[in-house]
Amino acid sequence: MNQSLMPQLPRFTIGNAAPGFPELRASNLGVRLATTTDELEAAQNLRYRVFYEEMGAQADAKTIATGRDSDEFDAIADHLLVVDHDLGEGAASVVGTYRLIRQEEAERFGRFYSESEYDIGKLKTFPGKKLELGRSCTAAAYRSRAVMQLLWRGIAAYVFHHGIDLMFGCASLFGTDPDALAEELTYLATHHMAPEAIRPRALPSRYVEMRRLDPASINPKAALMRLPPLIKGYLRLGGFVGDGAVIDAQFNTTDIAVVVQTDLVTEKYYRLYEREAR
Repeated sequence: MNQSLMPQLPRFTIGNAAPGFPELRASNLGVRLATTTDELEAAQNLRYRVFYEEMGAQADAKTIATGRDSDEFDAIADHLLVVDHDLGEGAASVVGTYRLIRQEEAERFGRFYSESEYDIGKLKTFPGKKLELGRSCTAAAYRSRAVMQLLWRGIAAYVFHHGIDLMFGCASLFGTDPDALAEELTYLATHHMAPEAIRPRALPSRYVEMRRLDPASINPKAALMRLPPLIKGYLRLGGFVGDGAVIDAQFNTTDIAVVVQTDLVTEKYYRLYEREAR
C-alpha cells in the first residue's frame, strides 16, 4: 500500500485476520479492509443510514442512540470498504461496505450469522474453506455498476488471499409480503436452486415457500430484472439459492440464502487482482 494511503494506527485490531491485500483503486475510489475502530464505526453508520433510515428497519433504543447498525458478529468479521479519496481519508471516505466472516472465526465464536435463519449443516460439512457474506450496502450516490464491480474485485481479492472455496450468506429483497415478490421468488427457486450437497434450508419455524406461482406463468427475464443488484451479482457469478425464504421483520426484508462456489467466480476478477498485486 502506498505510504500516503496508510491508515491511522488502530485503537484495536478489527477482526482476527492476517494482513490483507493492498487497496485496489479505480480512479478516486478504492476497496480495502477496515483497519481502525473509526473505519468500522463509519461502516456501521453507513449501514444504519441505509437499513434503518432508507429501508425502514426497526431500530431499538441503543441503535437509535448510536446511529450505528451493529451486532455481536462485527467483532469477528473483516469489513470490506469502498472509499472515495475525494472525501478525505480514513472514516470520512467510507461509502460502501461488506461484512466478511471466515469459517475459522465463526467456529471460534460458535456459529455463523446465517444460522439464525437457515440450516447450513450441509455447507459446513462440505470440503474447503467457507466465507459468509453479509451486511452489504453503499451510500445512495454510489449505487452504480462501477462501485458494485469494485466491491466484487475486493471480495475476489479476499477469496484469493485466504484460499476460500465456498461463499454464502443471506441476501434480501425489499418488503415482507412474499406474495408481492411471488414472481421473483418463483424464478429463483425454479432456475437457481442450489445442488442438494450445498443447499441451505430455511429453519422450519421461519420457512416461507418460494415457489408461489406456476413457473410456466412467469416471465423469467422480467423477474430477473426486478431482483436487487446484489442478488443479480451473485447469479452472474454462478450463484445458487437455498430452499425457502425467511421474513426478517426487523429489517423489513424477505431473505434468501445464496451460495457461490469460488471456482465459478468470474475469472477476470482474479486476473485483475493478480496483475495489480505484482
